[in-house]
Amino acid sequence: MFLRKATNKKNGRTYLSIVHGYYDKKAKNSKAKTIKSLGYLDVLEKEFDDPVAHFTEVARQMNEEYKKENAPINLSINLSEKIDISTTNRKNFGYAALSKIYHELEIDKFLTNRQRHTNEEYSANSIMKLLVFARMLFPASKRKTFNNKEMFFEKTNFTLDDIYRCLSLFNKYKEELQLWIHERIKEKYNRNTDLVYYDLTNYYFEIDEPDDMRKKGISKEKRSDPIIQMGLFIDDKGIPISYKLFPGNTADCSTLIPMLSNIQRNYSLGRVIVVADRGVTSGDNIYYTLSAKNGYVLSYLVRGSAEKFKNYVLSDEGYMEKADGFKIKSRLEPREIWVTMTNGKKKKVTVHEKQVVFYSPKYALKARRDRENAIKKAKDLIRNPYKYNKSSAYGAAKYIKNLTFDSKTGELLEDAKKALYFNEEKLREEEKFDGYYALVTSEYKESDEKILDIYRGLWKIEESFKVTKSDLEARPVYLSDIDHIDAHFLTCFISLVIARLLEYRLKGEYSIPSILESLSKASCSHIKENFYLFDYDDKLLEATGKELRIDFSKKFMQLKEIKKVLGSVKKLHLTL
Repeated sequence: MFLRKATNKKNGRTYLSIVHGYYDKKAKNSKAKTIKSLGYLDVLEKEFDDPVAHFTEVARQMNEEYKKENAPINLSINLSEKIDISTTNRKNFGYAALSKIYHELEIDKFLTNRQRHTNEEYSANSIMKLLVFARMLFPASKRKTFNNKEMFFEKTNFTLDDIYRCLSLFNKYKEELQLWIHERIKEKYNRNTDLVYYDLTNYYFEIDEPDDMRKKGISKEKRSDPIIQMGLFIDDKGIPISYKLFPGNTADCSTLIPMLSNIQRNYSLGRVIVVADRGVTSGDNIYYTLSAKNGYVLSYLVRGSAEKFKNYVLSDEGYMEKADGFKIKSRLEPREIWVTMTNGKKKKVTVHEKQVVFYSPKYALKARRDRENAIKKAKDLIRNPYKYNKSSAYGAAKYIKNLTFDSKTGELLEDAKKALYFNEEKLREEEKFDGYYALVTSEYKESDEKILDIYRGLWKIEESFKVTKSDLEARPVYLSDIDHIDAHFLTCFISLVIARLLEYRLKGEYSIPSILESLSKASCSHIKENFYLFDYDDKLLEATGKELRIDFSKKFMQLKEIKKVLGSVKKLHLTL
């Protein structure tokens, strides 16, 4: 390192900085990196008698310190040395990237402040970090996560019982914490909530009897187990805004209003456009959305619509042909919807909206492929009715005429077995609409392509559910207390937020599964005294390190250096 004196040709002033010179092996030339910017010489002279001499000495001392820290070290190895059975020699370092974003969101500050109102001695922040980081990198039960807590360089002076007690604390503040995270994302990532996406998924529980939350409902996995419904709002970048759990038997369409009213009221949102699938396309939801001065882009069921609308969809008139057989058209059309009034009675209301219809050959082919298994099952059921009951006939029953089941046992009635035949008319009617999709929207001034582009963003929320279920392994949930279950999903929500933010920081060049895989592999082994050996690096870690200013490339690190890095990510709150 040396003191650089750079003179500005325009004003003649000299600027001092301490620079590190090095040889770039790839570029095959010498380069210099500014380590510390000092300021203009004439300003520094007011503080130092001889700034040049002073900072030349500082640079020399920095060089000495650098040489000491990077000097070769000889370690002696005793080949007869045994592994201490009570020590975890393997530790993860990749979580430093997750910790960086965790502390940027100031979740530590939120939990520390809330815990001041309790008498608990454990650190809620330490427990949350363990549950979140482990959920992202090594998902497992709470017990297994606790048993493996030493794989992180963090203080874990709490017990397994403390974790379970802390879940109740997390649940108590779950809504406040979601709002807190939202405010931090607005501040640091310039979150835009003009466009929000909403969808639902559910999680099944292998329990004998349903309870107040875990109830029988329509399972996404086509299972008969009790489920819990989860509604989720995300922004246009795919970053989660808020989630809420509902009993398993809650209809999809009845979840939007309570969630939308909550974020509209508490999250200080202006007018938003809600984008959702047809599961929440109900008269009540449309009416509420418009009454709250918001907009919507919603999927609309073609096959189950009125005959007039079906004829409009199938008519070739008005379609604009695009590439690869894709075609699209739209119209402004008043539509009558049924709305539940405050007295519980239904009332017809007319809404004026834009209806966008499009046809995709790829979607048509997918629809036929998706139907193949159901048709195959239907034909097998007709040939071998004794093999099926109401549950196992799911998906195929609609293609069979005279199919009736015992209302109590779910078994196929004996008389029905003799008169079953395939419903060709039903199949032909369905095939007519293969590849056709419809959207309804309040945003009538937007182009058809813009409306379609807005709706296509819904895949981000579907992917979020996939990440939560597959990569974060949100289920199985080894908990029975409802407060604890809700707190578990809070940790999954925070994990998803951090994963999405890291994906965003990496410009979307890497998927969440690959990000988490690389960070989990960024681990080290204790070799001797306070020295650790690292054995993995890749392009993703290089990109992550560059973005977050964390060096993942070192093969050896001392414990004090590791702790310095982990300490720095807790202090630096970067504003983008």
